[in-house]
Order: sequence, then C-alpha cells, then structure tokens
Amino acid sequence: MWWKTSRSRIDLSRHGLIMGILNVTPDSFSDGGEHAGISAALSHARQMIAEGAGIIDVGGESTRPGAAEVGIAEEIARTTPVIAALRAEWDGCISIDTSKAAVAEAALVAGADVVNDVSGLQADPEMLALCAARGCGVVIMHMQGDPRTMQIAPHYSDVVAEVRAFFEERLATLSAAGLNPETICFDPGIGFGKSLEHNLSLLRKLSCLGVGGRPLLLGVSRKSFIGKVLGSPELADRAWPTVAITAWTREAGAMIHRVHEVKPNAEALRMAEAILHGV
Repeated sequence: MWWKTSRSRIDLSRHGLIMGILNVTPDSFSDGGEHAGISAALSHARQMIAEGAGIIDVGGESTRPGAAEVGIAEEIARTTPVIAALRAEWDGCISIDTSKAAVAEAALVAGADVVNDVSGLQADPEMLALCAARGCGVVIMHMQGDPRTMQIAPHYSDVVAEVRAFFEERLATLSAAGLNPETICFDPGIGFGKSLEHNLSLLRKLSCLGVGGRPLLLGVSRKSFIGKVLGSPELADRAWPTVAITAWTREAGAMIHRVHEVKPNAEALRMAEAILHGV
C-alpha cells in the first residue's frame, strides 16, 4: 500500500504513521490558543516529531461542533507562516487541515504535502482541480452535515454501509475527474455527524471500510464519544482510551492515526505492529 504526496510515496504496507495535530487556532475544542504563533507552534511540532510523529497536520480553523467559520485571509495568516517555518527545518510530511482551495494552495506553496479536507473535496469547487494539478496527498473525510450542524440529529440506516458507499463514490468521481487514486486516503470522520453508536459501529467494523486499496486515516483523539463511554467530561481522561483505540484499529487496518498525544500512541502503534509482523 502506497500513498503518494507532493514530494514522496509513503510505504504503508507494514508500518503505519502517527499524524500529530497542530492547531494554530484560538478556539479548537481541546487545545485552542495553546499553539498560536510561530514560536509556540514550532516548539510543539518539534516535540511531536521527536516523539514519533511522521506527519504534522496544521489547522487554522476549528471544526468542533458549532464552530464559527474563519475567513480565508485569516486562515492563511494563521497556517502558512507555520508551515513555511517547519518546512525550512524538517523534511517530513506536512498536511494542511482545510476545506478552502485558497488556503490549501497557500499551504502547498509554503511546503505542505497533503490536503486534509473534512468535506471530502466537496465544500470548495476549486479544491479538486488544485489537488489534481499539485499531485498532493488528499485525505477524504466523511461528514454528515457541516461543523455547525453535524451533531444536531445525525441519522443513518446503516452507517458502515453508507460511509463505505461514500468512499466508493469519491474514489470513482475524483479519479474520473483527474485525481491520481494513489494520492487518496480515506477518513470515516469519527465524531463528524455521528452519534456514539455510529462511532462505535464504525470502529467495530473498520475492516469493512477499505476501498480500492487506499489507506485509512483515523482521528479519535480527545473526542467526546470517549467521554460518553467513560462517563467523564474530563479531557485528560480521554488520552489513554485514545491509545487503546490506536492499537485496536491498527490491527483492523487503520494506517494513519491523527492524535494529540504522540508518544504513547506511537508506542502503541509500534507494539501492535510488532505483534502483527514481528520486530
């Protein structure tokens, strides 16, 4: 299994990757404001890289339920200087977490390799052509609704079948429109227009979601469904369950894990892979 990005082809046949979350926003649900500014952002990125992150995912707009939309100029101002500074000192993979083509283009020019789009390349009509022309990696996420409305009343007849059908449609449509299929990675969008039971069903049947030999990315870190299972509102209580999910889902086929706490998740990933494949 290969995943092509702007500058490389990543071999995911045996070893998965940890994607470290770098939110440069004032209002993200769990770390808003902690890494705003180039100095704080670079410091955190360096820490995550040292702890085992293979990808740094830079986001300038919160996608938490009910979050307000950020203007293009503001999102570019938050993210592009951080990406350029990180690229100047690190040769690893950088992704931009955005649904706006103008933001993605600025990030790619600054040195990003991947566009991580929660809308699945549907929110901005210019995003597909941009990604196809740049040959960047693309994360296609499933979301019912949008960040402002998605958790009001999510409903599915069969959430696993419907998410898989979405992946199949996106792969066929985007490939026909000129996007290299090897650049595509799929994300089931845990917590994005899903109830607790929807999320658990997707995790339980993750192995059913593989489409076209493309890798799966999973983002569960610090999400509210974990707190609901535990009966705890504390963010700190969600850290170790995230590690458990990383180990479980690696065995089920998720190859990229988007997390806040890199070190324990990287260790869980390597341990799971040692059991699966040997050291």
